[in-house]
Amino acid sequence: MSTSEQPQYNPPDPILLTLFANRFMSVAEAMGRSLQQTAISTNIKERLDFSCALFAPDGDLVANAPFIPIHLGSMSFAVKYQMQLHGKTLKPGDVLMTNSPHAGGSHLPDITIISPVFDAKAENIIFFTASRGHHADIGGILPGSMPPTSTTIFEEGANILSFKLVSEGVFDHDGLVDYMITKPAQYPGSSGCRNLRDVESDLKAQVAANHKGIQLIQQIVDDYGLGTVQEYMYHIRANAESSVRNLLRDVAKRAGTNILQAVDYLDDGSPIQLKVVINEQDGSAELDFEGTGCEIRGNLNSPISVVHSAVIYCMRAMLDMDIPLNAGCLVPITVKIPDGSLLKPSRTAAVCGGNVLTSQRIVDVVLKAFHACAASQGCTNNLTFGSGGKDKDGNNVVGYGYYETIAGGSGAGPGWHGTSGVHTHITNTRIGDVEILERRYPVIVHQFGIREGSGGRGKWRGGDGVVRELEFLEPLQVSILSERRTRQPYGMEGGEPGAMGRNTWIKQPRESDGDLPEDPNESPKPRKINIGGKATVFMGKGDRLLIETPGAGAWGAPEEGDDGAQGCGHEHVRAWAPRGSLAEREAAQAAF
Repeated sequence: MSTSEQPQYNPPDPILLTLFANRFMSVAEAMGRSLQQTAISTNIKERLDFSCALFAPDGDLVANAPFIPIHLGSMSFAVKYQMQLHGKTLKPGDVLMTNSPHAGGSHLPDITIISPVFDAKAENIIFFTASRGHHADIGGILPGSMPPTSTTIFEEGANILSFKLVSEGVFDHDGLVDYMITKPAQYPGSSGCRNLRDVESDLKAQVAANHKGIQLIQQIVDDYGLGTVQEYMYHIRANAESSVRNLLRDVAKRAGTNILQAVDYLDDGSPIQLKVVINEQDGSAELDFEGTGCEIRGNLNSPISVVHSAVIYCMRAMLDMDIPLNAGCLVPITVKIPDGSLLKPSRTAAVCGGNVLTSQRIVDVVLKAFHACAASQGCTNNLTFGSGGKDKDGNNVVGYGYYETIAGGSGAGPGWHGTSGVHTHITNTRIGDVEILERRYPVIVHQFGIREGSGGRGKWRGGDGVVRELEFLEPLQVSILSERRTRQPYGMEGGEPGAMGRNTWIKQPRESDGDLPEDPNESPKPRKINIGGKATVFMGKGDRLLIETPGAGAWGAPEEGDDGAQGCGHEHVRAWAPRGSLAEREAAQAAF
C-alpha cells in the first residue's frame, strides 16, 4: 500500500511524532550495533560498510540510522521484490537472502538479509527488518569480487535472486555453499567464494541483527498498540513527503524557473544528463535522465534501484531539518530513466562499479541541477587485493579478499569550505585502521595523509583528497576501481575544480622482468607506472601502490591574495583525535 493509499488518520501529535521517529531510528541503530559487534570481517566490523533499516509491510522504507545512503534507498526495492515472491508463504523464523541487481540489489558484494516481523498471533506481517553488508569476497574472476575488468555480471561473483537462508529458524548451510561456491564457479575464469567461513559468519551476524530489530519493534507495539504504531509510521512518511514538496517549491522560487538541467560525464566520456521539471502548485517534480549514455561494456552500469537511492539521498541531504530518511522523500518525485541506458542496463550487464562510482556521478548531477554545492571527489577509490581461487586442476583454493574505499575531498558551498579527507555522499563508510590492516594482511602502509592543494581554489575552498601508499609483502593480485582520473570535480559560481586522482604502481626492479640496469655498478631503481583509473595488476613482493584521491570543487571565484596553498583562510584541523573501533566503542560506552 503506497503512501497515497494510506487510510486517513487524525493530525499527528508533534511530541509523539518526534518520539516515534526516534524510536524507529533507534531500532535501526541497535541493529547496527549488534551487527558490528558480532561480525568478524574487517569490512563490516572496522569499515562499517553495512546498513540496517525498518520497512513497512508494503516494503516502503520507514526509518534508518545514518548508515550507507546507497544501501538505504535501494533496499526497499529488494524488500518489495521478495514480497512478490514469498509474501504469502513466509512464516515466523524465515529469513531471506538476496544480492541480485535485478531484485533490488546494488552490486553483488552487497548481500541483503530480510526478516518479516509478525503480529502477536503470528498471522500477519506488520514490518520487515533488513540489513545489507558488503562482503569482501563472494567469488568471481578476481579476489575481492570488484573486478575492474568485468564485462558481465557472471564475472562478479554469486548472483542470488532469492534464497531462504533460514526456514522457520533452521539455517541452510548446504544451500549457502551451493549459492556461494558451486554456482559462481561454473562460469569461465571464475571461482566460488574464496573464504566462505568469514562470509557465513557475517551473514549470521546479519540474521542476528535483524532478530534484534524484530524484538525491539515488537516491544514498541506492546507499549503503544499496533494501530498507534502504524498510524505514526504513516505520519513520519507524510512529514517527509511534505518537507520535500516544500523544498521543491522553494528551489523553483529561488531559481526563478521550474526547469533545472545539468550534465556530467564518466571518465570514459559517457554522459549522465538530467532535466528536472518542478510543479510549483503541488510541489512535485519529474527527474528525467533522457540523454544519458547507453549501456557500457564495462562495469559502470547502474541498477535502477541505485539511481533511486542517489535521488532520495539528494532530496534528504538538501532538507534543512532533522527527519528520518524514508519512502516519503520520493513520493513527490517521478524518476524517468531511458531503457538501454547505463542507468537501466540489461540483466546481464556488469554493475560492480555502477554502485560505487556511477552513483557518485548521479549525485553530482542532481546537486549540480539544484545548484546546491560544488562537486565532491566523485569517487570511492575501490581497492581490492587478495589470493585464492582455483588451482591448476580447477579446484577451489581457500584464500582471502580485502576491500576498502578511500576518502577524498568534499565540495564547497555557499557559506562553507569543503572538508578534506572524508568519505562523501553515497558511501559514508570509513577506511580500515592501519593497525588492523597490517596485522591481518601482508601489507605495510607507507603513507596516509592529506593531499595538500588538491582542492579547488575559491571563495569557499574545496576539500583536499588524500594520499595512501601500500607496500605488499608477498605477491598479490591488486585491483583499483576508480573515477575522476580524467575529468575534474566541478566548481560552481566561479570556483575552481578539484584535482583529478592518480594511481601509480611503484614496481621494484627484477631480473625476470628485465628491469635491472645493464651496468652492474648502477643501482637499480623502481619504476613508476600510471595504471589508470581501472586496473588489475599482479604485484610482486616489495611493490607499492600509490593512490592519490581527487580533491573537490570550490564555490565562488578565488579572492585576491589566495595563493592556493590553503586558500581563503581554510586550514586543515591538525589536532589529533583517537579513531578506530576501540575509540568508538569507548565513546559509545561513555555516552550511557
